[in-house]
Amino acid sequence: MQAVCAVSGAVRPCANASAGRRAVARAALRAAPVQRRAAARGAVRVLAQAAATSSVDVAELNSKFGTNGVEVKAGRGGLPTVHLKSAAGAAVEIALFGGCVTSWKTAEGREVLYIRPDAVFDKSKPISGGIPHCFPQFGPGAIQLHGFARNVDWSLAASKNDGGNPAISLLLTDTDYTRAMWPHSFKAVYTVRLEGETLHTLLEVTNTGDSEFDFTASLHSYFGIDDIETANVRGLQGLEYLDRVADAKHPSVHKELRELVTFRGPVDSVYKSAPSKVTLDTRSGDVAIASNGWPEVVVWTPWTAMEACYREFVCVENAQATSAVKLAPGQSWAATTAMAFTTDPLVEFCAGNPDDPECRVYDD
Repeated sequence: MQAVCAVSGAVRPCANASAGRRAVARAALRAAPVQRRAAARGAVRVLAQAAATSSVDVAELNSKFGTNGVEVKAGRGGLPTVHLKSAAGAAVEIALFGGCVTSWKTAEGREVLYIRPDAVFDKSKPISGGIPHCFPQFGPGAIQLHGFARNVDWSLAASKNDGGNPAISLLLTDTDYTRAMWPHSFKAVYTVRLEGETLHTLLEVTNTGDSEFDFTASLHSYFGIDDIETANVRGLQGLEYLDRVADAKHPSVHKELRELVTFRGPVDSVYKSAPSKVTLDTRSGDVAIASNGWPEVVVWTPWTAMEACYREFVCVENAQATSAVKLAPGQSWAATTAMAFTTDPLVEFCAGNPDDPECRVYDD
């Protein structure tokens, strides 16, 4: 694997380029199961146009990079996709198109991420779901929505397996297509690693040109939930946030007073000076999201603007959204995440024992 030459979130020259939980669980048990929707009515259209890319020989890639726990296959739509499987039994899929993590399953086979029903895998638009990249622009801004990194092919650059923990690195560099909208030379290396059942990511950006540039970015992570009205996010209380629902270009500023960020309508909030860990309660379990170098957290639900699927997912994104990173020639920036899914023992127990006294919900 390529050595990393930047400290997470920092810029420098690159030398070598419980009771409350139980209350939440009981509240979750009040909600009836939600009827899943299959049609893609009313979905918000992504305006970015996919770049033309050359075909990739999957067999050749697998011959070069395949190893224990790492396999390259033709995925959905025939897209070259890297499959990781840890010794613990967890599995991850990463499409080279967009460098997008499209699946993360626990050892029990539970899917943690979410792919929207309007997603397509023909390169006509970015993949709608999983963990897409927003780079070099979070948005809105001067170039296409969320930048171009999510709608171009990344190259598979390295693979390894250390003690049953597989990892790969993807590479993205500037091309005529990218320079036409963002005239800068750069190198982005994205490393995805499974350690047991924990999903780790590392994004490193290096200025390979001869002039300074700036950028914003995020990991636009989609997580599957049981129902939007029973999900919540913990760890954001006391933070200043920008509410972008009414006007993304001129958001209103607020302070988060709630211990649990819940959802009763559309949400598009950028939380500044975010802590190193936040937790998404999906009702079926918790997704703990630890990060280093990502200074903000974005929470997003389109609500009924995506009538077909809004109840089934929420985005909790690690971001560098409101202040741009500036890189001089030769400088690098890096940021990491570590995501772990755990189930709530009470919820799991009550799913099979709804009449147990511990599982009954009493109205005051």
